[in-house]
Amino acid sequence: MFQHHPSFARHKLVTARHDEASGLSAIIAVHDDSRGPAIGGCRISPYATPDAALNDVLRLSRGMTYKTAIADIPYGGGKAVIIADPRTDKTRALLEAMGDFVESLDGAYITSFDSGSTLDDVRTIGTRTRFSAGTLPEAGDASQSTAEGVFVCMRAAAELALGRPTLEGCRVAVQGVGNVGRRLVRLLADAGAHIQLADANENLARAVAAETGASLCGVDDVHRIDADIFSPNALGAVLNERSIPELKAKVVVGGANNQLATPADDLRLRAAGITYCPDFLANAGGIVNLHYQRSTWSPARLGDHIEGLAGTFREIFETAAKSGAGMGSVANAIAEDRIRAAGGQR
Repeated sequence: MFQHHPSFARHKLVTARHDEASGLSAIIAVHDDSRGPAIGGCRISPYATPDAALNDVLRLSRGMTYKTAIADIPYGGGKAVIIADPRTDKTRALLEAMGDFVESLDGAYITSFDSGSTLDDVRTIGTRTRFSAGTLPEAGDASQSTAEGVFVCMRAAAELALGRPTLEGCRVAVQGVGNVGRRLVRLLADAGAHIQLADANENLARAVAAETGASLCGVDDVHRIDADIFSPNALGAVLNERSIPELKAKVVVGGANNQLATPADDLRLRAAGITYCPDFLANAGGIVNLHYQRSTWSPARLGDHIEGLAGTFREIFETAAKSGAGMGSVANAIAEDRIRAAGGQR
């Protein structure tokens, strides 16, 4: 059973569906619903094994619980994964079947876009369920809000750790220029930062560099660049026992999920004198956007809420400085206090 999986963390619900007619093979995980219904994106990926898909959905849904709590919005954490190649297997029938799967949970899980899925995909899923988010026309793409959240946390980190009141002149190494990363690069360029970027998609990297005046570097070298700030916006587990000693940057703030390979890497960063903004805080702007799309849309309130993420970062920074704890563990404690206050047990 699911509860025997190493990544199972007292999840509220884990359920799978296979639909032969559409080719859908999917898992939905609800980690916690003490603060509200679970919300999180639908990831489409050609996982090598069903266990790899299960591991991903369990870890990501737990991360969403912490993200919604640290962002202080009335939701719990959930995630969905579809085992498919988004380039070749994604069909309308498959997406509609996914919508039926989400609808069958009667609001326990609210879905949106994620790696491998798009806003158009969510619109298709939404033709079969009431429980989708992110397609309000006036709200635009929530990835912009994610990038803005990374940016405001980065600006606060530069001030506290580097003594720089703005990002003008800061040297920033950006890993990954997908939906979030390329929007972040534009914000950094407008702020006068000096940017070096890398992406596995070389054509995309060249296009973003040409648009923003950034310099290009290799994907295997970007974390080693002599920069002020390293910003991971691609794959997870990029901060690990091997990579942390290679970092030259003194600040890490990025939009990727699950940046730490293990909890021990939180203390490795602290021991190396590197200020780390916990990823589930830095990338919370997108989920905040979805909250306002599902309640009362207000660009002003959304902007204020995203700016507030920097205030939370300051609280984490100051607490970590006094206690000697890692930034990640301090952020976890804040999120867990909020979850327990709502009756949860995480």
